Amino acid sequence: MTGNTEWWRTAVIYQIYPRSFADANGDGMGDLAGITSRLPALAQLGIDAIWLSPFYTSPQRDAGYDVADYCDVDPLFGTLADFDVMLTGAHALGIRVIVDLVPNHTSSAHAWFQAALAAGPGSEERGHYLFREGKGENGELPPNNWESVFGGEAWTRVTEADGTPGQWYLHLFDTTQPDLDWNNPWVREQFRDILRFWLDRGVDGFRVDVAHGMIKADGLPDYTPPTEGGSMGGGTATLEPEISAEPPAPAPYWAQDGVHDIYRDWHELLAEYPGDRVLAAEAWVDPLTEVAKWVRPDEMHQAFNFAYLETPWNAPALRSVIDESLAAFGAVGAPSTWVLSNHDVVRHASRLALTAENLQGHGIGPKTLGLPDPVLGLRRARAATALMLALPGSSYLYQGEELGLPEVIDLPDSARQDPTWFRTNGERYGRDGCRVPIPWTADGPSYGFGPTAASWLPQPTEWATLARDAQQGVTGSTLELYTLALRLRREHELGWGGVSWLDGYGAEVVALTNKTVTVIANAGATSVTLPAGELLLASGPLDGDLLPGDTTVWLRA
Repeated sequence: MTGNTEWWRTAVIYQIYPRSFADANGDGMGDLAGITSRLPALAQLGIDAIWLSPFYTSPQRDAGYDVADYCDVDPLFGTLADFDVMLTGAHALGIRVIVDLVPNHTSSAHAWFQAALAAGPGSEERGHYLFREGKGENGELPPNNWESVFGGEAWTRVTEADGTPGQWYLHLFDTTQPDLDWNNPWVREQFRDILRFWLDRGVDGFRVDVAHGMIKADGLPDYTPPTEGGSMGGGTATLEPEISAEPPAPAPYWAQDGVHDIYRDWHELLAEYPGDRVLAAEAWVDPLTEVAKWVRPDEMHQAFNFAYLETPWNAPALRSVIDESLAAFGAVGAPSTWVLSNHDVVRHASRLALTAENLQGHGIGPKTLGLPDPVLGLRRARAATALMLALPGSSYLYQGEELGLPEVIDLPDSARQDPTWFRTNGERYGRDGCRVPIPWTADGPSYGFGPTAASWLPQPTEWATLARDAQQGVTGSTLELYTLALRLRREHELGWGGVSWLDGYGAEVVALTNKTVTVIANAGATSVTLPAGELLLASGPLDGDLLPGDTTVWLRA
């Protein structure tokens, strides 16, 4: 493809969770052909690129983040030929394609791990993973006290070929997701080949899963995580983030300095290819000055701004995190990114109206305290998105947020599939609620998700009123709000702009100018008077020249 150089600096990137986006064959599972069929709708929305969560060969114990073959497509989603058709179709519409890469761990079904099991202790094959002898008189205790992100111990003991209890292997996630040993040169070379495989097919970049993992501290020391942290290592957002605070010591399995050598190597590899191929980091690291280390000029190009995602709908907190983001990323010459929802967190149309703490990865369900008011949640979500899309840099959208989809709370226990639900014995609901297949049509047995009623997670009846065809062309709908915001963002080149704060609107208002647009977001309950000027966009109804609470406007500056 051709286009502006360093397109990723201002891109709006739309995350597709393949199993929940569109189902072409009616088996209840989204697929690559379904994605291809819906590309024109994404082009109409006005996004610049798509990022696909994993579609590789997998036993699907963690919805594809347990990869058994990095260079093939799981039959659930189609074939490599289907991928090529999808990629060609996206490029023809001017949409770039980023694919997910999962380098911290493989599936236990991967040929590498099966070879490690067969080869036995001390073998070269076992050296590709983190096998260790157990503690205790007979090795009956795990090598250390680390806990899995999904709950429970991070170690599983194997039975050796002779039937005796053997070594233990590390899995920061599910027991079927053994961690690779990234200090092993063989592992690094395999992933160079995997990168080349997809780059040669024409992908535009990689979103790197658990990009703050991979390297573990020498000796694998015991570690007890703080109770207030998210499961992936990030902290809990505060109302006034400390920009100058010293970063806490990282867990011995997160944010080790050695990961940066890996990304410098990958940066050089991607630079061999034309078209500004990119690396985007999923790095749950605090504070933002630490996240910025992942996007230094010779490393990755983008890093997800989870500090922004975790910031409450609170004006002082928003101003603070915006300033901190622009300063931290700008200091290393990288664009700030902005994100409000993804496949691992409660959708922001629900999260922004929760009244109790909700840690990343825990999810919500019928017994959750402080469940949101859906009307308030959607109002805040629309206002928050309108603010986010006015900021300079690159933004990420998660499929269905353009429809105002809330978290699905009332999933039957029998339908839940997230490993977190099972590994915590139902103590944490996990992430299924943000992964329910999205609605395309108000009518139809699966609301247009597929040609049959099949749906791998049950869809709520409210999907009919939120379907794309029920919103398209409807003034004031969430779909039309997103479409207008993306068009105006492009026309006014807001991605290339900057933030100048405006005073005089009160403590509960975020007011700024970016290029030719004035943005005023009222996060409080009291209406404020708007200045004179041409109204370009409003996230909700106005009261004459008054901006109600939980509403954002764009005015021509």
